[in-house]
Amino acid sequence: MNQPELQKITDWLIDGARSATSPTRLMSETCERLVAAGLPLYRVGVFVRTLHPDIYGRNFIWRPGAEVEMGTVDFNILESPGFTNSPLMIVFTEGKEVRGRLEDLQDSRFSIFDDLRAEGVTDYIALPLHFTDGLSHASSWTTKQPGGFTDQQLAALRALVPALARVIEIIQWRRTSSLLLDTYVGNRAGERILKGQIRRGHTDTMDAAIWLSDLRGFTALSDRLPAETVVDILNGYFDCQVAAIRDHGGEVLKFMGDGLLAVFPIDEYVGDVRQVCSHALDAARESRASVEAMHYPIGETVERFRFGVALHVGRILYGNIGGGNRLDFTCIGPAVNLAARLEKIAGKLNRTVVASEGFAGICAGGWDDLGEFPIAGFSKAERVFGLLDETPAG
Repeated sequence: MNQPELQKITDWLIDGARSATSPTRLMSETCERLVAAGLPLYRVGVFVRTLHPDIYGRNFIWRPGAEVEMGTVDFNILESPGFTNSPLMIVFTEGKEVRGRLEDLQDSRFSIFDDLRAEGVTDYIALPLHFTDGLSHASSWTTKQPGGFTDQQLAALRALVPALARVIEIIQWRRTSSLLLDTYVGNRAGERILKGQIRRGHTDTMDAAIWLSDLRGFTALSDRLPAETVVDILNGYFDCQVAAIRDHGGEVLKFMGDGLLAVFPIDEYVGDVRQVCSHALDAARESRASVEAMHYPIGETVERFRFGVALHVGRILYGNIGGGNRLDFTCIGPAVNLAARLEKIAGKLNRTVVASEGFAGICAGGWDDLGEFPIAGFSKAERVFGLLDETPAG
């Protein structure tokens, strides 16, 4: 084993592994360098817990001559016998290494040992990746070398892992920052914040189709049902909309109780206004169908739900607004105010989907002229349109 080369790998990691431009490249380049230095590696895994509402962790698996396999696991894995009785659980919870000499056929502590033996693996060691926040993540290292890893090879791995952990932690925190911003402010806003648009008053104008919706009868629902049930209903209700909005190019900006504000951005230079409005309308139709199909059993009754959505198109002010050091990345402007007023009119008319004259004129066809209505805060009345295929609720 080439000790100077191993030291070069450690130095490369300490310097940030700059030639590795992605997590998978970091994984493959680290393992390839170690093999070239004389470590007889077969299967190497890195397992990192994440800060994500749906994903418990990510895993990266390297084998010689193959592409790095990258995967994710959800929180259900915490109840999986294969995980609870695994070396990784010990590493995660106790921060200790786990060694398995697989040539010893009596060692059957973990089911993965039998699986690895079937591949010809002779030795296994799981080493903790200690992050600076006190959490332990995990790495696993295997070999097919007769007799397993030597003491010198194990010492080299143990010496390397702290430097590897630092690089992985940096990558993980960058990804976590991006994921959290996507989760709480949306993809477009998250990208802008990460690029430095964080000063109060730092805003841009943008043309967009605007979506404003709310759940009908939410106040009465909240009054007669337990809070936990209401939260569960709201999550299911928002699921009916968010997937459709994202699938059609929209971005959810915020949830306001039972209300949802979303925008479908129109590119300043090559944006097709008609196409964007059409996508917004398609999302509204899909959401309408999903909410109509939604049901929630409560005792001997089954709750059904209705919602309303207003669609408008116009110019908005988009950016950081707030007080002190508490900011919200959102959109404001007369176009947003008009969408909010139209949504209230939808409720009064017992309509699910309504649109402004501007939106209906761009996304022409299939509209019913519902008449002209005065709009609070606006000097002119606004003509409102509803979908022809919709029967007003009684």
